[in-house]
Order: sequence, then C-alpha cells, then structure tokens
Amino acid sequence: QVQLVESGGGSVQAGGSLRLSCAGSSRDWMAWFRQAPGKQREGVATLYTVGGLTYYADSVKGRFTISQDNAKNTLYLQMNSLKPEDTAMYYCAASTRNPIIWSRAASFAYWGQGTQVTVSS
Repeated sequence: QVQLVESGGGSVQAGGSLRLSCAGSSRDWMAWFRQAPGKQREGVATLYTVGGLTYYADSVKGRFTISQDNAKNTLYLQMNSLKPEDTAMYYCAASTRNPIIWSRAASFAYWGQGTQVTVSS
C-alpha cells in the first residue's frame, strides 16, 4: 500500500516562495504534478530516487527544486519566484516503473490527495 500525503500549500504573492512536502511511501520514481482549473494535470518535476536524476518542466526550470529526505521518507518541492500562473492544485506521485514520458499523469500509479497553491499578483 502506497500512501502519499502532501502539505505546505498556501497563498503567496508573486515572487514569494513555498516548500511542498510529500510524506509516505517512496518508490523509484517520485514526481510533482499540478492541475489548474479547466486544465490537464501536468508534470512539474520528477526525481529518480535511485540515481538522483531530476527533470523539470520548462516553465519551472531554475525556480523549482525537487528533492528527497530519505531519513524522513519525505519528498519536497521548493518553489521560488512564484508566478500567478503557478496557481494550481499540486499532487505528489510515485511509480515503481520507469515513466517513459514522466510528465504524463498516466505514467504514475500512486497519488496523494493534493495541496492548493495560490499565487496572487
């Protein structure tokens, strides 16, 4: 049973920072996705926990950082220089298989319940 519980969301002004946490079971591939109202769920960042590889969506490169604290079994997403377009529900996801296309939600089998991030201008 894989359990993922996100926290850390909130409301911030543009240019601010937030750190999201995802506590629970870790698998080889961990990721953060987001979904804005009326839009498809999109991949934000992924981490191959075995090798330490990371991949980011172009829209967040240089601003967001995905990491994991193995001792705490917690995945993080540090979000800096937040923009109004970053407003969305953010989800933690896990997979035991190599997600050929990591940014697709269908590549991940396990999901948390989400945490809301709202960025005001």
